[in-house]
Amino acid sequence: MSLITSAQRARLLLNARATAAAEQRAESIDHLPVVKLFTPDGVCTWLLTELRLDDPTTAFGLCDLGQGYPELGYVSLLDIASLRGTLGLVVERDEHFEADRTLSAFAELARDCGRIVT
Repeated sequence: MSLITSAQRARLLLNARATAAAEQRAESIDHLPVVKLFTPDGVCTWLLTELRLDDPTTAFGLCDLGQGYPELGYVSLLDIASLRGTLGLVVERDEHFEADRTLSAFAELARDCGRIVT
């Protein structure tokens, strides 16, 4: 399974273009996460909203490595793809994930709970 579908990749890039345009106007956008990745045999979860336009192998989103401190930031999709959980399973995409709140709302809830809650 691919980490990100072509439709999700297109949405992630569209969000990146919208963010860049908003930054030109000194505004910000709070996107809905497009994709959720997770380790099925571990504690890591990522909610991604956009890809860097100058490096589409780097995504922005909420990253939770299972240490109790989820944070917003950039992550390498190549690094995620190379990760293995405690049983050696690869990172998967949650095929049923549909965002019901913005990334900042997920981040606030994650800070309160010490982990990403979807």
